[in-house]
Amino acid sequence: MVLPSETEERVKRRALNACQDNLRKVLDVSRKIPQLVEFFAIGDKENAKKLLSDIKTGEEEVVKARRMVSQELAEIGAILFAREDFLRFTNLSSEIADFSEGIAYYLVEIMEHNWTVPPEVKKDLLKLSLAVLDSVLKLRETMMVLNYGPQKTLERAKDVEIAERIVDGIYRQLSIKVLGSKLDVPVLLLLRDVLQLLENSADKAEDAADAARMLSFIM
Repeated sequence: MVLPSETEERVKRRALNACQDNLRKVLDVSRKIPQLVEFFAIGDKENAKKLLSDIKTGEEEVVKARRMVSQELAEIGAILFAREDFLRFTNLSSEIADFSEGIAYYLVEIMEHNWTVPPEVKKDLLKLSLAVLDSVLKLRETMMVLNYGPQKTLERAKDVEIAERIVDGIYRQLSIKVLGSKLDVPVLLLLRDVLQLLENSADKAEDAADAARMLSFIM
């Protein structure tokens, strides 16, 4: 509930804190993807399944945090004119957790069916997952400097763009490698979905960084 004495400056801080808490939970989920890819690479099915369970739990926490942001913004009401910008940032960044759950699920399914994936594909998949995580880490840095003005935010948002381009390059090369690996059709289709979800995660990080740029002008 917004008290009459609360200023717009204070409610901006409330909204920002809620968004940052949501992003922290998104990052917690994102960190687990390279770990799961490592288990996938060495064929450690038991630990991969445990991590999938952790990722599902983390994704549920993100959903709860996203609802809290919506509730916070609803309580703040018309005093905050930039409510839509905060909501857009949260919705974009939360999708990264959704994609992470899909990535983990497909990789575990490949392991459950004992489908063969070449070692070089596994190695590059880990490289791609780490690059995606880097883009999310750069997004967090962007949100951390939001109070330091548009210039600082723009600099950090540019780092997210650079990280996304690195992901895009790895994704394209690995997509061609997967297509040329003569994999069974089921594993080929699942791997292509995994690659697409990884690229989508970096794309969402870049989109969320654009939303953070907009927020920097009103903070």
